[in-house]
Amino acid sequence: MTAPARASADKIVPRERLGPALARLRGRGTVVFTNGCFDLLHVGHLRLLESAAREGDVLIVGLNRDASVRRLKGPGRPLLPFEERARLVAALEVVDAVVGFDADTPADLVAEIAPDVLVKGGDWTPGTVVGREVVEARGGRIVLVPVVPDRSTTALVRRILKGE
Repeated sequence: MTAPARASADKIVPRERLGPALARLRGRGTVVFTNGCFDLLHVGHLRLLESAAREGDVLIVGLNRDASVRRLKGPGRPLLPFEERARLVAALEVVDAVVGFDADTPADLVAEIAPDVLVKGGDWTPGTVVGREVVEARGGRIVLVPVVPDRSTTALVRRILKGE
């Protein structure tokens, strides 16, 4: 018999409680980390998260909070508030924990989590992945997942505005 799925809200970890959650999650094996805005969840996001989950035993997702998304993506974004984006990402079976962050990059979060594997989309290069040095210094690795062509929140918003 399989264990019942955890409710998505239970997978959202407040930053101030990350330490105890990390201790529990690390006990399950290889920790994988990825991050993003995940504003309008689409198949590109799903492929990234599924690929990331295959790299280890535990997948932790860093999620930009609203002010961070606005600074990175511009006014009018995020389309969905943090709480909704966090619930959607956490609802995915492959995700074990979602942690919000306010900074423009997840550098501090990567340093705190110290994952065994850091996964980013293929639109990044190994040298530009934030947190790479921290992960590699601990013997961890960086994995780049190919992007799904023409699948991004920005492209979806453009299509919606054009009425396509």
